[in-house]
Amino acid sequence: MTAMAGCLPDPLRFATYDVFTEQRFSGNPLAIVENADGLSTAQMQTIAREFNLSETIFVQSPDDPAHDAKVRIFFPTAEIPFAGHPTIGCAIHLALKSAPKVDFETAITLEEVAGLVPVRVSRIGERLQAEFRAPVLPHPPEHGALPDVGELAAAVGLDPATIGTGAHGPGLWQGGPSYLYLPVRDLASLATARPSEPAWSRAMEIAEADSIYLYAPLPQGEGADFRARMFSPTAGIPEDPATGSAAAIMAAQLHAAGGLSEGETRLTLHQGVEMGRASTICLRIAIRDGTLSEVHVSGSAVPVSHGWIDCPD
Repeated sequence: MTAMAGCLPDPLRFATYDVFTEQRFSGNPLAIVENADGLSTAQMQTIAREFNLSETIFVQSPDDPAHDAKVRIFFPTAEIPFAGHPTIGCAIHLALKSAPKVDFETAITLEEVAGLVPVRVSRIGERLQAEFRAPVLPHPPEHGALPDVGELAAAVGLDPATIGTGAHGPGLWQGGPSYLYLPVRDLASLATARPSEPAWSRAMEIAEADSIYLYAPLPQGEGADFRARMFSPTAGIPEDPATGSAAAIMAAQLHAAGGLSEGETRLTLHQGVEMGRASTICLRIAIRDGTLSEVHVSGSAVPVSHGWIDCPD
């Protein structure tokens, strides 16, 4: 392909990865666009809409040469300050570009809108793994309010009696993006949940958010602590196969429910199962003096495709 008039001198190189999985064609797909310094915000949004994935990440030269890259992340509909699966996928992609074809461990630092995100990337055999520290500790939202249980249940087509499990009730938390958290009593309820209008739009208006993250506890032996689903049709994402930012911010939801002890807690989340794109997200949460002090998210990623794309006018 040749570049269009008025665009950058050459087509833009891109790659796609499946993230939070070790198997191609599962997990959460990600588009990575390289050498994006000359792109305007409007051009980035157009390209993200063209890929039409949950997120597309654009790699630019860092503001500080000590860092590896400055990145900007877009939904199909808008830019977001931070997201988990683009961070994991992009860090692995950048590490592979300079890593030898042997096992390795390296540090990647990304400049995201929400702040600096340090990432540790490793390869052992064919397994690629990355772990990042959340740039913002989750906290109560600056805007919006938590809808009542009836409104939240109606927003996802469930009976209010299915909402809540043990000490876990609905929550609204922020850590860059904001998410409504909705614990449900069992996997059957989780499987039947669907965004439902007009209740969905009403709940989003009250919360001043655009996403609901549902989760249910898993019995022992299932390989994870919780199974989750994330709906965000307002942002152009009917359902997300894996949501690293929501997993990181879930630390506040778990802490509020009394589910985290002093010291370090490790948890595993499964997501995307109902979509046929199973994903595995690992959490490492530190509590010091009774408060959240660090949240780390880790997962794998595998390259799927690469090519060139002309930039839009």
